[in-house]
Amino acid sequence: MLKLLTIAAAAEYLGVTEHRMYQMARSGVCPAVVRLGRQVRIHPEKLKEWVEAGGTALPGGWRRDAQPGEAA
Repeated sequence: MLKLLTIAAAAEYLGVTEHRMYQMARSGVCPAVVRLGRQVRIHPEKLKEWVEAGGTALPGGWRRDAQPGEAA
């Protein structure tokens, strides 16, 4: 039987925060998302395939590149 990952486990696997993992799940960036009612789980094999294929960036890119001498 396949064991689905929690958001926390998937975030740890990817090295991102849980907040970022929820963002990727919500926006559809991560194709391994499985919804169980209001709960979100991640299919581990699809997640691994997605990572090996290079993943996908979040929409919008960087908000702003800081210029030298500017306060962040």
